[in-house]
Amino acid sequence: MTQLGLPLVKPADAREAEFLISDANARAVHQLDHWGTWPVMAAMLAGPRKSGRSMLARYFVGKAGGSMIDDAERVAETDLFHAWNIAQVERRPLLIVVDAPPPEWRVRLPDLRSRLAATPVLRIGIPDDALIGDLLTELFRRRELDARSELVRWLSRRIERSYVTIHRVVDTLEQLATSRNSRKLSIPLAKPVLIEARLLIDGDTDARNEAE
Repeated sequence: MTQLGLPLVKPADAREAEFLISDANARAVHQLDHWGTWPVMAAMLAGPRKSGRSMLARYFVGKAGGSMIDDAERVAETDLFHAWNIAQVERRPLLIVVDAPPPEWRVRLPDLRSRLAATPVLRIGIPDDALIGDLLTELFRRRELDARSELVRWLSRRIERSYVTIHRVVDTLEQLATSRNSRKLSIPLAKPVLIEARLLIDGDTDARNEAE
């Protein structure tokens, strides 16, 4: 697993400025690094929420000197249209961050729709096995939670392949640690809490060895 250090203004916690690269996002990272090959001076970065897409977009802006529009579906279409045109005139790349590109994103303005049809789409996929484990490890580290490798492996096999779920699991276990006034986590501690929160797949069964 590769970590991409983001050349941004230093955040409050410098450890937040890291982006984990895996098969789920490596192609998008490559396409951002080679923005000069885009057919137009704009691209759409599409991916699930909590996938690090905004962080990756900020990295791109800092490196390429371009601009970004986050949550583009919530932005006025006329503003998007003008931003797209300005990017072409100024030759400064524009990155448009979306949940999904058209036609899933229903664009009503014909002129914007035609421009987006010519705009390449960079995709972040669902987290693969390696990324799930590494994201859990990284998020636990950022929260200063003592989560051993056996807990990370156990969770990786029992939670949904979803960035939102990964974050919810870590949030839930951080609340558990806070309530116990201890940063140490284990499978026996985590399991009942995550079952109650309905964050485990097959959480009510013990088909597999808990220590796997």
